[in-house]
Amino acid sequence: MSEHLQGDELLDALEAGELRVASRASDGSWVVHAWIKNELLRIFRSSENVVHGDPLENPLGVFVDKAALPVQRFYPARRVRIVPGGSSVRRGAHLAAGVIAMPPMYVNVGAFVGTGTMIDSHALVGSCAQIGERVHLSAAAQIGGVLEPAQARPVIVEDDAFIGGGCGIYEGVMVRARAVLSAGVVLTASTRVFDLVREQELGGTRDAPLEIPEGAVVIPGTRPARGAFAGKHGLQMHCALIVKYRDEKTDSATALEQALRAGDGSKTP
Repeated sequence: MSEHLQGDELLDALEAGELRVASRASDGSWVVHAWIKNELLRIFRSSENVVHGDPLENPLGVFVDKAALPVQRFYPARRVRIVPGGSSVRRGAHLAAGVIAMPPMYVNVGAFVGTGTMIDSHALVGSCAQIGERVHLSAAAQIGGVLEPAQARPVIVEDDAFIGGGCGIYEGVMVRARAVLSAGVVLTASTRVFDLVREQELGGTRDAPLEIPEGAVVIPGTRPARGAFAGKHGLQMHCALIVKYRDEKTDSATALEQALRAGDGSKTP
């Protein structure tokens, strides 16, 4: 029955977390629900650009966007804390209870953000991205959107992952639970990742994007570029390195205070 939802009914279900663009199966695989993406694309095509906001009430809060996709309003009952300063959550995105959003940040249509997750300043959660529970998206982290093609996997970050400052995760990359990306790691569908612990090379394609293993600790790296010219000039290519797997020392370094994770705002700093 849900596959017949359209327009506002679909957007309402996405916002409530009753529907997700992708869902995790019991075996750990993820299933993409292409029909939801197709309906979002239809909404974009059929909806006209209009002026949102009242220039007399708030001249800085006026913008032009699709009529069907205004920004959301949040109230205490939702138990989402959005600190003032220019953040926006677009219609059709789900922020679960306990999410904390620092300014400015942006969450796009179709995205899902799980309970207790922190979205830090200048962070982006792109269209249809799936972010798990208790994830830390550090300042300037960029989680790319994957709206089309409809069957393509969105970017997925599973529970308890830590995404460091200035990281970029794009093109349907999956970061498994409890993984840690140090500041500046950039991952695309085909980025080469060298696991120094298990002594193996990881990669992917646009059709089968890269996956970062559970608990992996990843840092930026380089590898020699191919060819005589590159060798002559000592040129290097971007890659990523898994230097360890998560342990107690990593947990203490990436932990958020429980007070910061509280989402109702009643006793938090």
